[in-house]
Amino acid sequence: MRLTFAVAVLSALISCSPPAAQLQDGGASQPIELRVMTFNIRAGNGDLDGIARVIRDAAPDIVGLQEVDVHFSSRSGFVDQASTLAGALEMEVRFAHIYELEPDSAGRPPRRYGVAMLSRYPVLEFRNHELHRLSTVEEEPAPRPRTGFLEAILDVEGTRVRFFNTHLDYRPDPALRTTQVEETLAILGETRMPTLLIGDLNARPDAAELQPLLAFLHDAWRDQPAPGHTFPSDAPDRRIDYILHSDHFEVQRVEVLETTASDHRPVVADLVMTHVE
Repeated sequence: MRLTFAVAVLSALISCSPPAAQLQDGGASQPIELRVMTFNIRAGNGDLDGIARVIRDAAPDIVGLQEVDVHFSSRSGFVDQASTLAGALEMEVRFAHIYELEPDSAGRPPRRYGVAMLSRYPVLEFRNHELHRLSTVEEEPAPRPRTGFLEAILDVEGTRVRFFNTHLDYRPDPALRTTQVEETLAILGETRMPTLLIGDLNARPDAAELQPLLAFLHDAWRDQPAPGHTFPSDAPDRRIDYILHSDHFEVQRVEVLETTASDHRPVVADLVMTHVE
């Protein structure tokens, strides 16, 4: 009789307990450390193995890559760079194309170029958003909407984290970047969920077109005494590569890696995610 009663009580307690796998949106109940990297790889720069070594040595949990070829061109041997790096580093991968062109010959896959994410965390959702762009592979009279703004929802130790990877226009005229920033903010919406946005923004931190974005999210490099220049890699004189984060994160350490594996130097940030009411 006593055993039957004990089993009944235990069953009731279990049925009232929250599911262990339930994910949180508002932040972590306990601090979670994670390392994030942004790296414009210039289509591998002729040495994709060298790119993989830089990433492996940095040991990030999440990586945002820009200028990634997927069967795109002879410059990268028509390989799928996103999948190749993911396999070499044993990470999950998502690729967001900016351009998708016809294959160079029959039976070949489409030629694609864009941005990619590598992650040690499970990917719950993925989207490839549009921003206005002016093509670099064909003549266009005016910018038009094109994909290539990557969004993923990650399960970071039980907490849902929004991760964005972007590559803004490179031209000296800031008009298109201004439009892209406006569109980016519209896509970001509210940041109740922990949010990271990384990428090559192709503008210095004091550029007028970036100020709305830098006011909305925190620049991981903001409080560093060094300038943090990332481009060009052999003699960097400007900071155009960024890791931005919502209030849910605190920066423990941020570093620009000294490497010429690409024409950009990668940025790595050690972050702590905490609960935010």
